[in-house]
Amino acid sequence: MIIDTHSQVRIKESMDPYRLEMLGGLTGIFGKQTEVSIEENLRDMDEAGVDKSIIVAIDAETVSHFKVPNDLIAKIVNEYPERFVGFASVDPHKGVLAIDELERAVRNLGLKGVKIIPNLIEVYPNERLMYPLYEKVAELNVPILFHMGTLFQKGTKIKYSQPIFIDDVAVDFPNLRIIMAHFGFPWFAEAIAVAQRNQNVFFNIAGWSPKYIPEMVVKYMNGVLSHKVLFGSDYPLIPRKRIITELRRLGLKQESLDNILSINAKKLLNIESI
Repeated sequence: MIIDTHSQVRIKESMDPYRLEMLGGLTGIFGKQTEVSIEENLRDMDEAGVDKSIIVAIDAETVSHFKVPNDLIAKIVNEYPERFVGFASVDPHKGVLAIDELERAVRNLGLKGVKIIPNLIEVYPNERLMYPLYEKVAELNVPILFHMGTLFQKGTKIKYSQPIFIDDVAVDFPNLRIIMAHFGFPWFAEAIAVAQRNQNVFFNIAGWSPKYIPEMVVKYMNGVLSHKVLFGSDYPLIPRKRIITELRRLGLKQESLDNILSINAKKLLNIESI
């Protein structure tokens, strides 16, 4: 079983004019950003041999007016329960309403994790504003996925997504299962250090063509952190087939490859019960 731990929803219901404007910053790197149907998403999975993909909600409404609703993600998962796993998102600026929404999203909607993009909410992960949210995530016993590193959306500031801030969270919440997206580039040495020293921290390779992954990261993927690395695509930014093809050409040990594509995600997400 191959599991994509990080992909996006770009259907019409999630693509308001403001989101399209923000995504314009991606065009020079990933090409024009357009709507992508669920059928296209599934075809991309099939072409790559991917069995399940996590799709994420986004709630950064207060600061960035950017939202992909939890109910929309739950609706898609309910239509394709064998193929998609949904992660919720809440805006911590909404206080107790965010905590209540997270509980509803997990307990009532059946979403299996949480996605936070610090750049869009303009909050550092270790700020105390975030701690009630982490307490609820830990109570619900679901993973939390942080965007880490650079972000190409217009008007955003990458300083909020430096991996070193995750270290505080990991130490203060040792039972919280944390995923750092995009191996924290350009701070990948920090991301490696944080993942290596904290048992509860993982990172994914989403949004990257593997042939461009820094050599240092590849060495850790194939060595002492092979049990901490997760395959992710950030689809539709990059086709999943390209990522997996290039990943297989990196010269990784079969054990490392199996861990990255399947085993680590199954353990982290308790996928057999989903």
